[in-house]
Amino acid sequence: MKISKILLAAALALTCITTSAQKDKKLVDKTVTRQGVEAAISFIASDELRGRQTPSPGLDIAAKYLSTSLFAAGALTVPGIDTYFQEVKMVSSSPPSKGLFATRDSSYSVDNELIYIGGSSVNIEAPVVYAGYGNEDDFSDLDVKGKIVVLQAGQKTDRGAMSAFKSGATKVALANEKGALAVIELFNSPQPNWKILRYYLSNTKVALDYGEQDDESIPHIWLEDVNNNRRPYFESYVGNASLTIAGNEIKKFTTKNVIGYVEGTDSKLKDEFVIYSAHYDHVGVGEPDLDGDSIFNGTRDNAIGTATVLKAAENIAKYPLKRSSIFIFFTGEEKGLLGSEWYVDHPLVPLEQVVYCFNSDNGGYNDTSAATIIGIERTTAESVLRKACEAYGLQATKDPVPEQNLYDRSDQVSFAKVGIPALMYGMGITDFGEEITRYYHKQADNPNSVDYDYLYKFTKAYVLACRLVGNMPERPYWIKGDKYYDAGQSLYGK
Repeated sequence: MKISKILLAAALALTCITTSAQKDKKLVDKTVTRQGVEAAISFIASDELRGRQTPSPGLDIAAKYLSTSLFAAGALTVPGIDTYFQEVKMVSSSPPSKGLFATRDSSYSVDNELIYIGGSSVNIEAPVVYAGYGNEDDFSDLDVKGKIVVLQAGQKTDRGAMSAFKSGATKVALANEKGALAVIELFNSPQPNWKILRYYLSNTKVALDYGEQDDESIPHIWLEDVNNNRRPYFESYVGNASLTIAGNEIKKFTTKNVIGYVEGTDSKLKDEFVIYSAHYDHVGVGEPDLDGDSIFNGTRDNAIGTATVLKAAENIAKYPLKRSSIFIFFTGEEKGLLGSEWYVDHPLVPLEQVVYCFNSDNGGYNDTSAATIIGIERTTAESVLRKACEAYGLQATKDPVPEQNLYDRSDQVSFAKVGIPALMYGMGITDFGEEITRYYHKQADNPNSVDYDYLYKFTKAYVLACRLVGNMPERPYWIKGDKYYDAGQSLYGK
């Protein structure tokens, strides 16, 4: 008898989901048109916006387009805020024209073994001290005042590039506080390849400006040590070294997250918020390709994702959901998830009232029968997400390349880290093969290079999924055992 009741309850719940999906699908079909999808993507990825670099006039035009579109759709500003724009403070560091680090028997150059991460120009000679991973305990018995500090990049448990970036700023701040003159980190992660890493990082770098970085900040440099050959040398090194950094420049500026709001209709659930997000920046203008094209249009990454969220905003503004909806278009994702990190640090509504983040981001596609939802199996919303895709003839597939660590490389992770259930909606991929790489961060990623029949279905499936998540009777949550489950327990006081 008990089993029969359980099965009956499950069947009724499934019927409710199916009925809700059918009703919401009709509402999606009323507002999302193929012409509208193509128009939005084509404008955002047009040559006129010149690749939407952070910062750039093209990015500002895109922000104005998005805010105007939110207003026209009937989406409001967040209560208590009188603008669709959230200012995001950033600081850029241009690469030095000269960079040389020399001990008494070795020398390293920014043309080969060094990557300049940030900091002021210097021309110094000072003692060298090795300080492990540069944590508080590593500094406890060391006098680093007036010295060049050599550290291991990252952490003992994670020596990857992302870990090195995230922990590096904290280490440099700590070293600076203790009077160090410079920080040299030994980078020993085999992935990504050092030459590729140096190529990408030997350009102007952008970071969030929390006020601590200025023209007098100490130099921060990575020294290649993939095989750990240099670690023993610096562990035992006694003596002076010279460091010259010249020709770099630090500039401060402000860009914008674009944010809209629609109040929920349910008297209780309207106090819960679902965030629907996408980044609208790309990588700008670079060297011309063989066809003479120098504009990186960023159609796949991420004009398409931006358009899906815009179409969701237009639909939900007309047909509101039970929960309140916040639509965020992030700046600076290509610079290191900066817009989403800033928002989480400066939220417009209490984070503990945000129950889900449904981020839309893409690198490309090679499967037009699917939508690949990175993290779909990690939250209790999986069934409604699959239902939304099925409604438009698409299969919802999970991450086919977990070794690429896609989940932690897009804006949803900024929310996941604080405990908010989050995932990434993307176009169908089966691997990171040639069809992906020929367009990913390439000049060829033009708005005329994509399949709009597929993108029409893809966009409608996203909008329907937004509706189903926003109307779920029970708030979606992490599957127990997920690495962000405990953060959620802490955030929501469970």
